[in-house]
Amino acid sequence: MRQYDYTSVYASLFTPDIVRMVGQIHEYKGEQNLFIEAKADMLSKLLDMAKIQSAEASNSIEGIYTSNERLEQLVKEKTVPRAKNEQEIAGYRDVLSAICESHDFIPLKPSIILQLHRDLYRFSSTSVGGVYKTTDSKIEEAYIRGNKSDFFQPVPAWETPKAIEQACQAYNSALDCGEYDPLLLIPIFILDFLCIHPFNDGNGRMSRLLTLLLLYRAGYIVGKYISMEKLIEKAKEIYYDTLQESSTGWHEGANTYVPFTRYLLGVVLTAYREFSNRVQPLITGDLSKPERIREAIRGTLGSTTKAELMRQCPDISQVTVQRALNDMVKSGEIIKLSGGRYTSYIWNREREI
Repeated sequence: MRQYDYTSVYASLFTPDIVRMVGQIHEYKGEQNLFIEAKADMLSKLLDMAKIQSAEASNSIEGIYTSNERLEQLVKEKTVPRAKNEQEIAGYRDVLSAICESHDFIPLKPSIILQLHRDLYRFSSTSVGGVYKTTDSKIEEAYIRGNKSDFFQPVPAWETPKAIEQACQAYNSALDCGEYDPLLLIPIFILDFLCIHPFNDGNGRMSRLLTLLLLYRAGYIVGKYISMEKLIEKAKEIYYDTLQESSTGWHEGANTYVPFTRYLLGVVLTAYREFSNRVQPLITGDLSKPERIREAIRGTLGSTTKAELMRQCPDISQVTVQRALNDMVKSGEIIKLSGGRYTSYIWNREREI
């Protein structure tokens, strides 16, 4: 059975770029904490939008979808789930809310992981929730890389309970001694969790929920206001590439955690930068409505839609949002992507050079 010793892995993660990212995240964390203390009441809109985006993105990575209207109703608990996809989205919503509201009282241990997984399937008629996998499985990477010969073999079913127990113990032991930065311990645990692949279904969604849980418990709560699941979805090819790179040789203890650590820290850092960009209009308070739309797009990594902008700025009418979008497209500040109901917009960063 593979051994789990996070203290021995820790030193291998001190590459110059990782050290730099950790330092930047620490700085952003301090800035965010000061802003929250001063203007906590202003962040409710960001909080609501992040929940919707997180429920949508983490499930869509696994091919679980519903309409935008139904999604918003489900996340706001204004309707009940109708079909299998909506049942799984509702379960994710509940676990996400529990982690957001009660993370300080949710320690990392096997019984908690099983309970969270059970709640993930609380609306489902299947019996997979809250139990470890009962049969051995292979993770096929064909849907990621188009190569049907690429597989990863997780730990066998009979080893799974012990493997999860040891991984939790390794993380908690390293964290409790106070000498190791949780920003580096968290990617180690999450990669191990994905390589163990403890459940018949829901491993990817559980890994993202556990990432948020561990970050929140360590004081890095940016995911409450900026959806990290959305950031992962937007670059999911890189996500899968780094998973494969860091899992090679995992069973023999010969793998490197550097690529996955670098990727996950990049997501956290991007979330903090986006948070900083989004709260600037709240700080100034004197921007016009079109200027607020402009800053919302400029501060978004990747593309955004009119619906997302309206959720972010609920006091601005649809007519004003559309007029601002048309003006920015005409001026070249933003680029219009696709068309019809799937139209999205992206800030033209080439224009800034």
